[in-house]
Amino acid sequence: MQVILLEKVANLGNLGDVVKVKDGYARNFLIPTKAARRATDAAIKEFEARRAELEKAAAEKLAEAQKLGEKIAGSTVRIAQKAGVDGRLFGSVTNADIADALTKAGTPVVKSQVRLPNGPLKAVGEFPVNVAAHTDVVVEVTVQVVAEAE
Repeated sequence: MQVILLEKVANLGNLGDVVKVKDGYARNFLIPTKAARRATDAAIKEFEARRAELEKAAAEKLAEAQKLGEKIAGSTVRIAQKAGVDGRLFGSVTNADIADALTKAGTPVVKSQVRLPNGPLKAVGEFPVNVAAHTDVVVEVTVQVVAEAE
């Protein structure tokens, strides 16, 4: 299916690109999230008429993400979890836990923005974690997992 992108999509293209994607990806993700529209002649003409407005909105999103990135870059988040004597956690620290801790610290972050390349954290210690506020803005945050005092 041919779609026209209404915003930048990672590993796919930039605003205004006409790309060919699988039908399911377009129907189930791109179109419902308003990231793309079917690339019909009418949709392309309408996009060209609204291009400046969409580019301005994309620039505002990027500026907002850069502010968020500057605010949290290099910060440390401390999370307490129950742990055994050997330092292994009884549970794990997930991206949702990290997003909640960042939000409580005063920086609103959604769990989908927190990237854990090696999966959930399962041990006590300090771990570098990436937070992707935008496809172009990825900052590193240190997560300090400590044993919960009982």
